[in-house]
Amino acid sequence: MAHLNGFDANEVEPNTNFDPIPAGKYLAIIVASEIKPTRNGKGEYLQLELDILDGPHKGRKIWDRLVIKHPSEQTVKIARATLSSICRAVGVMAPRDSAELHNLPLVVSVGLKKREDTGELTNTVKGYAKRDSGAAPAGTTTANAPGSTPPWGRK
Repeated sequence: MAHLNGFDANEVEPNTNFDPIPAGKYLAIIVASEIKPTRNGKGEYLQLELDILDGPHKGRKIWDRLVIKHPSEQTVKIARATLSSICRAVGVMAPRDSAELHNLPLVVSVGLKKREDTGELTNTVKGYAKRDSGAAPAGTTTANAPGSTPPWGRK
């Protein structure tokens, strides 16, 4: 058993929807990263947790996995190319640790795919790009409170 320290559900709004977000481009940041072993134990992947920063899906999370060690050279090549896209998008060209990629805005292209085990739709990351200082990506808004500039917009 776990002690819940006086939790009262009357004081907290419930989560109501865990459906995948619509396919599109979203302003996001990487908030966590971790190296994990592959299921078969023959490789490792970098798991990335991203937060959507703006628009109607602000606060939602997306995850991506980059298989950085694997017997298949093609699998590793794809992961390294994706990591290169992330590095270019956030302006950190030679990170020594994945934490150097955290909390820097980038545009993530999100798609949908069917899960093999349940057939349900789930989000998948299709790509990464640098945040364009001009137009906002689809699925985001550019409205800010008067006189406020979000952290990623400050110079």
